[in-house]
Amino acid sequence: MKQIEKSGRIYHAATYIRLSKEDGEENMEKSNSIKNQKDLIKSYLSDKKDIIVCMECVDNGYSGTDFDRPNFKHMMREIETGKIDCIIVKDLSRFGRNFIETGCYLERIFPALGIRFIAINDGFDSIRERTSSDRILISFKNLLNDAYCRDISVKIRSQLEIKRKKGEFIGSFAVYGYCKNPVDRHKLVIDDYAASVVRDIFRWKLEGASQQRIADRLNSRGELSPMEYKRFCGLNYQSGFQINPKAKWTAVTVGRILQNECYIGTLIQGKRTTPNHKVKKIIQKPAEEWVRIENNHASIVDKEVFYTVKSLLLQDMRVAPKAETVSLFSGLIFCGDCCQNMVLSSVRQNGKTYRYYMCRNNRINHVCTSHRICESVLKELIVYILKQSIKINTESIESLKTDLFYQENMQKADLDARIIKKQEEIARYSHLKKSLYESMTNGLLSKTEYWELKTVYDTKIQEAQRTEEEQKKDRDNLLKNCSDYTAWIEAFQQHQNRTELLRPIVVALIDRIDIYEGCGIKIHMKHQDSYLLRNHYIF
Repeated sequence: MKQIEKSGRIYHAATYIRLSKEDGEENMEKSNSIKNQKDLIKSYLSDKKDIIVCMECVDNGYSGTDFDRPNFKHMMREIETGKIDCIIVKDLSRFGRNFIETGCYLERIFPALGIRFIAINDGFDSIRERTSSDRILISFKNLLNDAYCRDISVKIRSQLEIKRKKGEFIGSFAVYGYCKNPVDRHKLVIDDYAASVVRDIFRWKLEGASQQRIADRLNSRGELSPMEYKRFCGLNYQSGFQINPKAKWTAVTVGRILQNECYIGTLIQGKRTTPNHKVKKIIQKPAEEWVRIENNHASIVDKEVFYTVKSLLLQDMRVAPKAETVSLFSGLIFCGDCCQNMVLSSVRQNGKTYRYYMCRNNRINHVCTSHRICESVLKELIVYILKQSIKINTESIESLKTDLFYQENMQKADLDARIIKKQEEIARYSHLKKSLYESMTNGLLSKTEYWELKTVYDTKIQEAQRTEEEQKKDRDNLLKNCSDYTAWIEAFQQHQNRTELLRPIVVALIDRIDIYEGCGIKIHMKHQDSYLLRNHYIF
């Protein structure tokens, strides 16, 4: 060191400080904290006249297993421009815990660039002459740092696996519709507002809406997408799926919700992993290796509804371009011989439109016969079967009416809560808009700023009012539909001549309809135990 001081060279240094996530949670008051690293480096440099600190680089929450850290890369860019020729760290572990890469920097990259490297607690200064034992010691310390990181990784993985098997939620963000319990962040509790949106999505799917139609409806009534809702709740959420500045509802988002078993109380974790602590590439684990805990938390959607929707998603159900929902029997009617979907076609004769189902294979490549059946005839047969079933199974039908009444009350309560929340939002924006004028008169805002902010609040108020009106319409439609479902069942019970069918009733009671050549029909009923509809009806 005396030789360096005599040479009169002045080094322009960067201090580098790193704190990993594990250090941040457990050792903030210990020697690895950012403050203590800064204090240690400052104390070391207090009598070093040949070193001038030009920049301070801090990577908080980054692992030492690789060097893909923002401030480390910034420091290297400054080195390449020649502004920095010295790096100072608390010790080698703060610089990195990867044995091979750390050794490459110390032995090849820094010497080639003429960079002086100082690790204070390890007594390492690259301008000093090193003996063979010094080189071995430094390599040994780097190896220990690497081994330490590997050991920590193994412990963390095992701890997380134990938490998963105990049913503890370990994700960074709760699934849309839930939030973390304020008392125990490893438990999920229902977020009432978001949960009401989830129930709407499942209800609309049962009514025959496609995922895209559902997404469009949510966007039109101003519902925040899952990403935007998390941000609205103050969470720093980012996603690789975002394209637009403000994320909108999409068919893909709706599809994920409709397939997520979390909504029936099943917690599934451990779907993805990395090969080891050094390789960060995410790989998908086989389904049999996932950790699956049923009845782990409160459900948002009834299991029967969830599995009915799941079966509908497996079918080829396309919505006509000008239609809002699929046809009445879409996804439920099949060719009894080739098992392909039956498709709905129409023909116009003598001023009347006739709708009929035919085998998809016959329509496309004629490898099967048409199996054609008129939609009106099929409706009559289904009505007859359901009348007989309801007439026989009064007790189970009363249970269905009770379920519909419960769902109606829950959905009405959800909509009422959302309307109230939207009214509160309107009142808040109105209050903020009124305060703008006072801020302008007090000189806190210029006229330009006042008009810009006023326009923003006017737009938000209009959007909220439009959403409120949509929600009120949804509530009115809900009450009408639920009363229609109940009236439909009551009419059948009283043997009235009621022939129309409602899709939610059809998908709730019928599992599959097979059409055979010659008008043979086989109807597979659902709920064999609950509704006692045990037989397959063949005509």
